[in-house]
Amino acid sequence: MSAQGPTPADTTPDVLARIRIVLVGTQHPGNIGSSARALKTMGLSRLVLVAPEKFPHIEAHALSAGADDVLEAAAVHASLAEAVADCRLVLGCTARSRRVALPEQSPRDAALRAIGKAGEGREVALVFGRERTGLTNGELQLCHGAVHIPANPDYSSLNIAAAVQVVAYELRLALLAADASVLNSTMVEPTAVPAPHAAMEGFFAQLADTLDAIDFHKGRAPESAMRKLRRLFMRAEPDAAEVRLLRGILADAQRMARLASSGASSDDTPAGSR
Repeated sequence: MSAQGPTPADTTPDVLARIRIVLVGTQHPGNIGSSARALKTMGLSRLVLVAPEKFPHIEAHALSAGADDVLEAAAVHASLAEAVADCRLVLGCTARSRRVALPEQSPRDAALRAIGKAGEGREVALVFGRERTGLTNGELQLCHGAVHIPANPDYSSLNIAAAVQVVAYELRLALLAADASVLNSTMVEPTAVPAPHAAMEGFFAQLADTLDAIDFHKGRAPESAMRKLRRLFMRAEPDAAEVRLLRGILADAQRMARLASSGASSDDTPAGSR
């Protein structure tokens, strides 16, 4: 089936250029090729691969059905954190799960959100996991939200490339429905741009260390508190200056914790040894 001709919304290629489709740990190279084909049919071109088992591979090119340019331009990273380091919005496409509580959206709502963010000049990633096991808990923690395709509950086994096609189609619809003049008017980077993903991950690592230093968890497992704090700060979307301020506060808290620990150790020293 042939695609429709150019439309006014097609004059805003920068919007789609800011959206990357990320495949994590893909096991079958054919799925990579089919995903590249799915992207190209919908006007997308940015394919990012995280630790693929077999790539490059002849089967990927065979199943790309002419989308070789998408495959050849695909970036390959060792980890998801590295692949989305500069992103302001990361959405994980996953089956419903209680392992990691994330705000959940349909593909249509997620596409509207992604197009809106990209139209503001922000980098966006839609992430798809492994064929058999999907995304790990740690990878889901890197996402701002989850995308769930409401497939037939009696047979919900979607091939990775099929899932990519569904989401790519919704992105195409969202772009075509958007007003081109509005998208063009928002191409300038906003004054308060949320901090990039890498900066937020650095903040979260320091936050976790600080909570340990001040004994916040009191022997309880830290995972639950950190999940809630991650959701809070990712929802708030602090900018780079705000993240630096927060990290400065954490640095002072860590310094005070070290002083308190040093003082306690000194007080515990036997009198005869002073």
